[in-house]
Amino acid sequence: MSIAGGYHKAALAAATHSMDVVQLFTKNNTQWRAKAIADEEAALFAAALREHKLAHPLSHSSYLINLASPDDALRAKSVAAMVIELQRAEQLGIPYVVVHPGAHTTASLEEGLALVAKSLAEIHAALPESRAEVLLEITAGQGSCLGHRFEHLADILKQTKRPERVGVCFDTCHAFAAGYDLRDSKLAKAMWREFDDLLGLDRLKAIHLNDSKRELGSRVDRHEHIGQGKIGPEAFRLLLRDNRFRDVPMYLETPKGDADGETWDAVNLRTLRELARG
Repeated sequence: MSIAGGYHKAALAAATHSMDVVQLFTKNNTQWRAKAIADEEAALFAAALREHKLAHPLSHSSYLINLASPDDALRAKSVAAMVIELQRAEQLGIPYVVVHPGAHTTASLEEGLALVAKSLAEIHAALPESRAEVLLEITAGQGSCLGHRFEHLADILKQTKRPERVGVCFDTCHAFAAGYDLRDSKLAKAMWREFDDLLGLDRLKAIHLNDSKRELGSRVDRHEHIGQGKIGPEAFRLLLRDNRFRDVPMYLETPKGDADGETWDAVNLRTLRELARG
């Protein structure tokens, strides 16, 4: 949800749709700089969360951050930006900040993974007592972007110094674009077994629910409304009715806009709730 007009506005917008959770950017996601958060703003946000019973606020980091960059200056800037993202989240009482692992560009895949692990270690060293934690997001794998295989995240966690301070965010569109088929019950079960073996289901702290405009294995990240893309409704039914994920907060990142007199947020949420009921 948008934070235009104040962080509490994101909570109010979520409450308008009877949502249980809310995700937001704590700053402009296409800029490095960030205006300081006033104590009054943080207090209003906290009050809005309490009033509307939004138990799982989540922050998404800037898209400029690249923790895998072989360019020393850019990686240092990204580490510093991620430190600020975590500080802002903590000030707002947000427990997790989602970040894409990054793109290895001119470095090898292995070097890129090692750089992400190194970046995380530097972030943790800068914030030894931070209550806000990093969530590495499964990616679609466009270009040289890392994180489109569970093995990538497992490798990063093995190499970083404080893996217990890192969780995972699973995105349905990204996973599908990366080649994980969520539509078939047997294939989905096999995927989650692999996830559990490599990462552990206890590390899964958030799920982004998005259909995909592009086909399985396309490696292209294009979100679509629930049930209207290449993934289709059955995959979401399987996920929503899986008891292992009952306590994992799930967030819509589908396109905004109006649909026949109501918002697409309302349409997508209603679709998901109908699928959850069977």
